Amino acid sequence: MSAPAEATELVSASRLARSNSVRFPGESVAYRRARTELLAEEIDLRRRIERVAEMRRALPPGGEVPQDYEFQGAGGPVRLSELFGEHGTLITYNWMYGPKRERPCPMCTSLLSAYDGEMPDILQRVAFAVVASSPIERMTAFARERGWRHLPLYSSAGNTFNRDYAGETPESGDNPAFNVFWRDGGTIRHFWGGEMGAGTSDPGQDPRGAPDAMPIWNLLDMTPEGRGTDWYPKLSY
Repeated sequence: MSAPAEATELVSASRLARSNSVRFPGESVAYRRARTELLAEEIDLRRRIERVAEMRRALPPGGEVPQDYEFQGAGGPVRLSELFGEHGTLITYNWMYGPKRERPCPMCTSLLSAYDGEMPDILQRVAFAVVASSPIERMTAFARERGWRHLPLYSSAGNTFNRDYAGETPESGDNPAFNVFWRDGGTIRHFWGGEMGAGTSDPGQDPRGAPDAMPIWNLLDMTPEGRGTDWYPKLSY
């Protein structure tokens, strides 16, 4: 994969923040002072996110995928290698909608509803597949109910993909998981998988990746109330 970009000396975040000329009606001196300090932190956060992305892109080659898993799509059986289409990279998301669930996970569903609108843009750059262990007919029926139009859905019932790449067991049930695969010549390799979960979460926080993959939480983080601790998405209101 590509190496990290050459380091260049950056203007300090605090200097950039102090040079900001944005002002809002009625703001106090105390507000502007605190906002400038916050802006410096936001600049540092953006730089840290970019650094993490560079480190991710520079990972050594991941493990070779052990088999060309067969999934069931709306149009019939399809192999993992076929999910790439014309792209060299495939992102998969394990949707918590296994056969033991009466209804799918509301958090997964909220995330995928946001991605459905973005999917025509995403598919310009990479391939994407939503994987669950329910039968494909059940998955597509819910997609119609929800109004999804663009998400590529595939059933992993009958293969070990969920066990191998989402850590699922009969005891644990279904797990959410992001995984990225890439073609290395004629070989398919695992590039990256989310590994942040309950064991890596901080006290008082829900387990989540960084940056957070759910648009709703990033939006709520901009508000006075924040994301809170007493509300989660639902399938209906």
